Amino acid sequence: MAADPRPTIYDVAQRAGVSKSLVSLVLRDAPHVSDARRQAVLAAIEALGYRPSRAASVLASQRTRAVGVLIDDFHNPWFVELLAGLRSILDPEGYTVSVADLQLEAASGRNPVDGFIAQHVDALVLAAEPDEGLLRDVPMPVVVAGVRELGSGALPQADIVAGHDDHGGELATRHLLALGHTAVGHVSGRGGPAAHRRRGYERAMGAADLEPFVAGTAGGTSENDGYAATARLLREHPELTGLVVANDVMAVGALAALSERGLSAPGDVAVVGYDNSPLAAYRYLALTSVDPHSREIGAETARTLLARLEHPDAPPRRALLEPSLVVRGSTAPPRSTGVD
Repeated sequence: MAADPRPTIYDVAQRAGVSKSLVSLVLRDAPHVSDARRQAVLAAIEALGYRPSRAASVLASQRTRAVGVLIDDFHNPWFVELLAGLRSILDPEGYTVSVADLQLEAASGRNPVDGFIAQHVDALVLAAEPDEGLLRDVPMPVVVAGVRELGSGALPQADIVAGHDDHGGELATRHLLALGHTAVGHVSGRGGPAAHRRRGYERAMGAADLEPFVAGTAGGTSENDGYAATARLLREHPELTGLVVANDVMAVGALAALSERGLSAPGDVAVVGYDNSPLAAYRYLALTSVDPHSREIGAETARTLLARLEHPDAPPRRALLEPSLVVRGSTAPPRSTGVD
């Protein structure tokens, strides 16, 4: 009669009612595992007589010098500078960087976090807003790059390095107000960065005792979303002479909506984007844009990540970098003050 098969880590996870990743954390005596879950795993190990592979334990204790980066969408070039900043610090330290597109992976039915776990990356840089379930029992340190809406209680131990998006939205709006615009709209979208930039816009409009006009809060942040939100603003508020747009890709959509209606920027409507992405600097667009200094955010994220690997029990770090405004040809004073 054949002997019973040797219990595996998957058997332990199933018996304890936890993920394989959490069992690995317990086996490595990692911090930040609740006492209840740790005891459930230890009880399952005892009941099953599980003995971890010595080779696997040695491998698990060593660093792979690999880092996973999870972004929202390859179509939006904002992350190019972030990656450049990350690599400027990680490359000299011998680390490799792997990037996964949250939207692409979700469309294929894959969990990108599981993919990074399978690669045994040392840490994860989260530059996206995944569903909360994807973040459960992440077995490696996480540094959040940018302002993200992760849900209540998600990643309480994660470090955060971000641009001060509230100030950036305010900076863009005050630029248009200083040029003499009083009817200024805002093209927004879902997610943490858009929400904070919208907050800054509304603060600047309120300080000037002007009415805010916002569209797109329930939509995405693509070029088409920018087009649709701008078209709505122009229909509902044809008096607008200025637009603050949540990112540069959406600003391209805003410019298309203006052109379709026979309007131009800055002649009819001044337009400010956000991210100072490579798109903004194209001469054809010459888009005024808020620069969140993504390269510096990436570099500081990498420094924070390396510090976390060296000191896993240190308190979570929160760092905000101040944005600046890059003025180009898409903004100018209004043709008319609007005063009869």
